[in-house]
Amino acid sequence: MFGFQKLEIYNLSKDIVKDNYRLIKKFPSEERFALVQQMSRAAVSIPSNIAEGTSRMSNKEKAHFINIAYGSLMELVCQMEISLEIGYIEQKEYDDFVKKSKNLAVKMSNFIRTIA
Repeated sequence: MFGFQKLEIYNLSKDIVKDNYRLIKKFPSEERFALVQQMSRAAVSIPSNIAEGTSRMSNKEKAHFINIAYGSLMELVCQMEISLEIGYIEQKEYDDFVKKSKNLAVKMSNFIRTIA
């Protein structure tokens, strides 16, 4: 097992990815190359940047990649909000997603503070 695989922020971010894929399965087929593709990229970017960043040697580089992951998380929250507003997901699904996202965002911010 690699070090990043033991991190809570990494494992929480993978849960966000799985939730995203579960939700976008319900989207209309015409969104396959638009919103679905963008949401998939943003979601996968979160654990990918955490893995890459925490594997870097300097704390400055680690923080940089966690910040990129944080930005991808915020991008995904925005896209989920749009999905709610156009009727692709239900309010409860959105609320659950936002709750998990806020938890991850706080933990990522705390992680950055501990290495700074």
